[in-house]
Formats: sequence, C-alpha cells, structure tokens
Amino acid sequence: MSESSPDESSWTPQDPAVLRDQRAAYDEMRAQCPVAHSDALGWSVFRHDDVTAIAGDPRTFSSATRHLAIPNGMDSPDHTVYRQALESHFLPDRLVAFEPTSRRIARDLLAGLAGRSEAEAIDGFVDPFAHQALCAFMGWPVEDWNRISGWTHGNQEAAFRRDREAGARLAAEFAGYVTAILESRRRDASASDLMAALVRTRVHDQPLTNDQIVGLLRTWTAGHGTVASGLGIVIHQLSKDQDLQANLRAEPGMLDAAIREILRADGPLVANNRRPTRDVTIRGRSIAAGEPISMMWIAANRDPAAFDDPDRVVVDRDPSSNFLFGTGIHRCLGESLAVLDMKIGLAELLRGTAAFGLAPSSKPVRHVYPSNGFSELPLLIRPAGSTGRGASGRTSS
Repeated sequence: MSESSPDESSWTPQDPAVLRDQRAAYDEMRAQCPVAHSDALGWSVFRHDDVTAIAGDPRTFSSATRHLAIPNGMDSPDHTVYRQALESHFLPDRLVAFEPTSRRIARDLLAGLAGRSEAEAIDGFVDPFAHQALCAFMGWPVEDWNRISGWTHGNQEAAFRRDREAGARLAAEFAGYVTAILESRRRDASASDLMAALVRTRVHDQPLTNDQIVGLLRTWTAGHGTVASGLGIVIHQLSKDQDLQANLRAEPGMLDAAIREILRADGPLVANNRRPTRDVTIRGRSIAAGEPISMMWIAANRDPAAFDDPDRVVVDRDPSSNFLFGTGIHRCLGESLAVLDMKIGLAELLRGTAAFGLAPSSKPVRHVYPSNGFSELPLLIRPAGSTGRGASGRTSS
C-alpha cells in the first residue's frame, strides 16, 4: 500500500486474517501502510519513530479521555500532579514487603499441578496467579480473583465487540465492588493496605473521591490483565526455546532482561490511544484535531528500523527503545509491580519443574485484540528432580 494514496490507507483490525496472527498483520501494515485508518481504531501508527514522536509530544497528542482515568487519561499539569501522588504506592519498600505474598501465591498454585505430566498453563496457573496477586496487592479478598479476572476478560470482549452497553454494565459492577471496600477503609482508621493508602492520598490538599479511585483502579486492573497475557507469552516462548529455558534456570538473574525482550518481540498489549489537539500530518496522512490515533506498540517493538533482526529474542539487547511499558510521561505507573509478578511467576515455574514444553495433544489458542496473550496453553511438564532431556513439544504457535 502506498504512503500517499488515501484510498489505500484503510484496514480492518478485526478481520479474521488479522486476528489469526496479529504480529504478522501489524508487521505487514508497518512495511506497506504505516499510517492507516479503520472504523475500530481511528488512525493507526505502526512505525517506531512515529510512535516515539507521538508519545513524546503530549502537548500535541492528548491522552485525555471521556471517562475518568487517573492518571493515564489526563494531560499535564493534572497528570503530573496525580502521578506524583500515586508513585509512592509502587516504591521499592512496598514491593519488597509484597514479594513473599506473591511468591506464596505462585507456589500454592503450582503445588496443585505437582505430579502432572501435562497441564493447562493459563487456567491452571497464569490467570489465577496474576489476579490473586493483584487482589493481594490491592487489599481485596484473594478469593475474589475470579471475579476480577471476569471483569478483565469481559472488558476485553466488550472492547473487541465495541459493545458499549456491556462495557457500561461491567464498569458499574466494578464501581460498586470497589466503592464498598473504600467505604469500609474510610471507617477503619487502622487499615494499612493499598485501599486504605488510596483513601488517605491527597491531591491539591484534597482526598481522592471514590469516583476518582474507581477510575484509577479500573485502569490498574485492566493493566494488570497484561501481566497474565505477558506471563503466558513468556512461558510459550520458553516452551519453544529449551536452550533459553535452561539458561534461565542456571542464571535466574537474567529473568528481568529475558521477560522484557521476549515481550518486545511478542507484546501483550496491542495499542494505546491519543488525540491530536490540532490538525497534524503523519507520513502524508492528514489527521484532524480530535481524531483518535492508535499507537501500535506491537508493530513499533518489532520495527527493523529500531531493532536488528526483530523476530529474534536477544536477551542482552539494548532495552532503551523497548515500548513494552510505553514511553514518555505516560509510561506505565505499575511497571515495577508487573515485572515483579512476572519474574516471581516464572521463577517459581522454573524452580518447580525440570523442564516444560508445548503439549503435543492440543494447540495453544491466542487472545485477540485488545490483548495478544493466550487463552489456552497446554504444557508438557517434566517434574523437578527428574532426569533426562527437556520436555518436548511442538515448536510452532
């Protein structure tokens, strides 16, 4: 597709051919039509340098949203003030204190898989671990994890189907759940979990309202859904790459870099939106003020102009251009928590097994937009302590 022919600038993100392999489809768009329009996403931008320019210019490309979303759906100066007030909830001391809880959750779930030679990784470990860890960090009852997971997946489905009624219903249910917990924390001066800390957070010398906290937590909960997607993608990659799996068992200090690089090549989050505050032109495309622009993270992170041999996972690759957690002033606030949970989940899986690979009995099933993880990931497992070669399985997705 030509960069200068308006009649060739359209695409359909929900076309079955796109959903069958989102990475390949976005790679093709980046090469052939790097700025394209669709009814679903508005203008989509696929190249690394264009995404860099948009994310790095918040004056021209606004993040403000119709729905209350703190701080992601705000522009400066409000964004800066709210973000600074919230950063204290992700300081290293809080994460250090939380780490044993996250590790216990992972070990308890993996104990339920002990003795199995084959297991479903997503339903059996990845999804419950990510959402139980989220509940524990927030101060929500851990047994509510399935409810939280249901909201996460329900919102993804509503976004995919562009079903505003379903999205509104899920938002109202989530608001009711969170508000009830907030009210209990307001009545309990001795509470010390994150919900209590949010109740006591002040911006402009005023406490956050329930509506503000609900908007904030809706964003955080959706964001933590990418932890489940990301962990599934990493496990899938290591199931195919037995050498890298063995290296990480021997050198667990490589986990952070390996997770970031694997998720550069196969990202869990498809896109984020901006709206220009004035008319702009990107690669010859005229985009009016207020029109939605989707920054296609997956395509940008696989751009050969930014990464040599982008399909290949290179653990010691320079991570400075990696958009896994975004870039610019809206870089993910919960990045440290997300990486911690993925590291713990993966470390405990490696510790509790001698090897794992893709099970030959059935094929992994991918999520589709707005996610890029897996809904099914059957594994063949060799238990810890056993000897022999690595778990074998298919080497294709």
